[in-house]
Amino acid sequence: FVFFPLQKQEVCGNLTLQHHMLEPVQRIPRYELLLKDYLKKLPEESPDRKDAEKSLELISTAANHSNAAIRKMEKMHKLLEVYERLGGEEDIVNPANELIKEGHIQKLSAKNGTAQDRYLFL
Repeated sequence: FVFFPLQKQEVCGNLTLQHHMLEPVQRIPRYELLLKDYLKKLPEESPDRKDAEKSLELISTAANHSNAAIRKMEKMHKLLEVYERLGGEEDIVNPANELIKEGHIQKLSAKNGTAQDRYLFL
């Protein structure tokens, strides 16, 4: 028995599993565009009009949900990166937490007004 990676199989076209998993997600916006174009060309009095409009409403809802889930995962990934950069000492990875901004700042001393470089995670 010889093991061949999935992407090496001819039926997969040398594409990775991640590539194949993205395809269904990428179809949703294509369906949305196709339905919008279809509705532009469909006569107002067409018996298919109502079903096409309902289909567009459903696919638009699915697209919005998918985009929101992707944004949420990207934000969680950013939190994981910060967690690793901080050495894993503080458990900041929590669905309720969100990285808003990060960057260099200057902290001014209240005593003598000297500036100290700091890196801030908000």
